[in-house]
Amino acid sequence: MLRNTSFRNVQEILAPVRNMVVMVKAVLFDFSGTLFRLEEDESWFEGMTVDEREVDGHVQAELMRRLTAPTGRSVQMSDEQYHAWVNRDLAPHLHREAYLHVLRESGLADPHAESLYGRVIDPDSWTAYPDTATVLKSLKQQDIKTAVVSNIAFDVRPAFTALGIDADVDEFVLSYEVGAVKPDAAIFTTTLQRLGVAPQDALMVGDSEEADGGATAVGCAFALVDPLPTTERPDGLIAAVSSVGIAT
Repeated sequence: MLRNTSFRNVQEILAPVRNMVVMVKAVLFDFSGTLFRLEEDESWFEGMTVDEREVDGHVQAELMRRLTAPTGRSVQMSDEQYHAWVNRDLAPHLHREAYLHVLRESGLADPHAESLYGRVIDPDSWTAYPDTATVLKSLKQQDIKTAVVSNIAFDVRPAFTALGIDADVDEFVLSYEVGAVKPDAAIFTTTLQRLGVAPQDALMVGDSEEADGGATAVGCAFALVDPLPTTERPDGLIAAVSSVGIAT
């Protein structure tokens, strides 16, 4: 997969539109790795060990990757555990079961797995990308509708409220609330219906071609951003929306 720090070449990321600027009436955003990122703090790992070894920076990074990867699986699972994993974003209890299993299989003791999982589902633990507020506010001012479309099993709205940008989002379409997960067409069509926008007038922005890119199947354009650390991606969202002619 070809990526740069902001977005892939316009010819690759826009579908079904090619060689033209579209008149976008709505922008749909993924949450994790797109608008916000779960970035570890050293204090989260104090006193923790993995297989009786201290959790160093490399282990921290791997644990966070396993907690935030949008697709795939990173540890062995029984049939029952795999069922919880593939359905984790449809119900909070399955989300908890799935991620605690991942953390335990990664070598964390139960109390440490519980503690780290608590960070994952705490909206205050998530860091906004530098241009998140700028882009959402700009779209609001331009009367371009917005939605957060996320495969997630907890309420992310408080993260936006904390930044004073909750009113800049027209719709929050969260998988556990609507009973559908990306890339299923249902979650995108539900979003578009709520916004009152046709698919060809909408852009989906996300960090997963597999999950977020599913929007192309219903007729939306798609821009791929890289889920880099927030300090390394200052303008990825600005670049994504500007690729379809939206100035911020």
